[in-house]
Amino acid sequence: MDTMRDRFISTASRLLDEEPRLAVVLADISADGFDPARRAHPDRVINVGIREQLLVGAGAGMALTGMRPIVHTFASFLVERPFEQVKLDFGHQGVGGILVSAGGSYDWPAGGFTHMAPGDVALMDTLDGWTVHVPGHPDEAETLLRKSVAGDDRVYVRLSLQTNREALPVSGTAGFTVVREGRRGTVIAVGPMLDNVLAATEGLDVTVLYATTVRPFDAAGVRRAAGAAANADVVIVEPYLAGTSAGAAGEALIDLPHRVLGLGVGRAELRRYGQLEEHLTAHGLDPQGLRERIAGFLRT
Repeated sequence: MDTMRDRFISTASRLLDEEPRLAVVLADISADGFDPARRAHPDRVINVGIREQLLVGAGAGMALTGMRPIVHTFASFLVERPFEQVKLDFGHQGVGGILVSAGGSYDWPAGGFTHMAPGDVALMDTLDGWTVHVPGHPDEAETLLRKSVAGDDRVYVRLSLQTNREALPVSGTAGFTVVREGRRGTVIAVGPMLDNVLAATEGLDVTVLYATTVRPFDAAGVRRAAGAAANADVVIVEPYLAGTSAGAAGEALIDLPHRVLGLGVGRAELRRYGQLEEHLTAHGLDPQGLRERIAGFLRT
């Protein structure tokens, strides 16, 4: 199976042939993969080099002219380093575009903390008007990218090496998918966390919701699931900073007695970088770690 990043490159390259107002702006990352597209569309595939603030500013400038820019690099260089440009050049100027990140929270541990971005979605959450997609499979990533290109709004697509074994149908709108139904609580699995959540909750009487579009947050779907259970207890398992969506879930359930547990990447930096799977285990995001915390919280 190809990676989400591989699928992004091939899909975006085809979309450049189909959509004359589409442009791709790069900062060296993935530049080799876009070489054929750059030769075919030299005016719409732009590599600004390792200049992330310029990367975002150039994309927003293209949007001001009526183009639909896809702006791409690692998450730490796309959201964290040029955050002021994301806030002002896109948000303050009121233009649309698509930010597509790679690297996730710790996809390349050998790169060190500079190449890790567990706080990217939480940071984007401070801005108004952004749709945030977190696909869990390359097929989902392709669908969400195509839907994003068709619009004019501001979209963040978070790609990762972590994937689920199978893709599920995704709509690109705020609506969580019911994967499993139960009566003792609700567990929301975001993107590539679904397989581990399903393994962790095997045999537990819980509802499992699958989320690939996390902003806007599916408040109505969470209310339905929590209201149908014996207890309005909700666990959110996210592949980024723990608790990022806990506030959104709390707001959705504000008039119901409820409890919310946010599981995800901890704040402490793990300085022995190891491998991706070791980070999952260290943050308790492997099936065993999730099982212990979910079962303990829901008292199942």
